[in-house]
Amino acid sequence: MTPDLLLPITLLFVSIAVITGLGTSAVLARNVPERRRLREMAHPGHGTESLQLDRPGLVEQLDPRLERVAGLLPKSPKEMGRLRRRLAVAGINSFAPAVVYSIAELTLPVMLGLPAFFFMTGPMKYIGTAVAVLVGYMIPGLILARLITVQKRRIEDGLPDALDLMIVCVEAGTALDQAIMKASEELMISHPALALELQTITTEIRAGKPRIEAFKNFAERTKVDDVRSLVAMLVQTDRFGTSVAQALRTHAETSRTKRRQRAEERAAKIGVKLVFPLVFFLFPAFYVVTLGPAVIQFVNIFFPLADK
Repeated sequence: MTPDLLLPITLLFVSIAVITGLGTSAVLARNVPERRRLREMAHPGHGTESLQLDRPGLVEQLDPRLERVAGLLPKSPKEMGRLRRRLAVAGINSFAPAVVYSIAELTLPVMLGLPAFFFMTGPMKYIGTAVAVLVGYMIPGLILARLITVQKRRIEDGLPDALDLMIVCVEAGTALDQAIMKASEELMISHPALALELQTITTEIRAGKPRIEAFKNFAERTKVDDVRSLVAMLVQTDRFGTSVAQALRTHAETSRTKRRQRAEERAAKIGVKLVFPLVFFLFPAFYVVTLGPAVIQFVNIFFPLADK
C-alpha cells in the first residue's frame, strides 16, 4: 500500500467505525429498559430492588464520561436540549446518544470528504468531495428521522391494545392511574415502546406532577397525532367529570380503525415497492436462466461459421 492511499483508507475505516458506533449506541439506549424488564420477568423472585442494584449497562457507564465531552462540542445547551427532545421522540432517553450524534455530525463530513478528495481526480474531484461532505452531514439526521418514524409507528400500532386494557381496568373499578400502570406492565413484551411511555406517565404522577401535565408531556414526547387526541380527550374527561370508560372505548374504536387503514395502505404500497427489486434482481436472473441456453446454442452455431 502506497503512503498516498494510507490516509484515505484509514479515514474511511474510521468513518465506518463512527457510523457503527452511532447505530450501536442508539440500539443500546433503546434496549436497556427492555432488557431489565425481561430479566425481571425471567427472575420474578428477585424483585425491582435487586434489579436496581445490578451493575449499570454500557449506556449508563458512558453517560457521565460523555457529559464532560459535551462541554467541548460547539453546540449550545439549548441546541443539545432540542436534540435530546428529538432523540426522546425516537425513544432514546439517554444522554450518550446525543453526544455521539453531535460528534458524528462533526466527524462524518470530514471522514467522508477526505477520502473522496484523495481518491477522485479531474474536474469531478471537488464536486465529489462536496457531495461526500454533504452526505456525511446528512447521515445522522437520516438515521434519526428513520428511528423517529419507526417509534411513532410502534406507538400507533400499540395504542388500541393499551386502550382496551385500560377500558377493562377502569370498568372493573380501577382508577385511571392504576389502569395506565397495569397496561404498561402487560404491554411490555408486545409493545415495549408504548409501555415505556406509559411507565413514564406513572412515574411522573407518583413524583407529584399533576395528571393533566403528565398526559401533556406524554403527547409532547411522542409527537403522535393519535396520542395528542387521546390526551385532549383525557384532559376534557378529567375537567368535566365525564365517563372515562366510554371516552376510552370511543377513542379505542377510532384508533383501531386507523390502524387497520394504515395496514391496508402499507399492503397497497407493496406492489410499487416490489418494482425495483424485481427489475434489478429477479428479472436479470430470470432472463439468464431462460435465455442463457438459447444464447449458448446461438454462439455454438454461428461462431464456428464465422471462424470458417
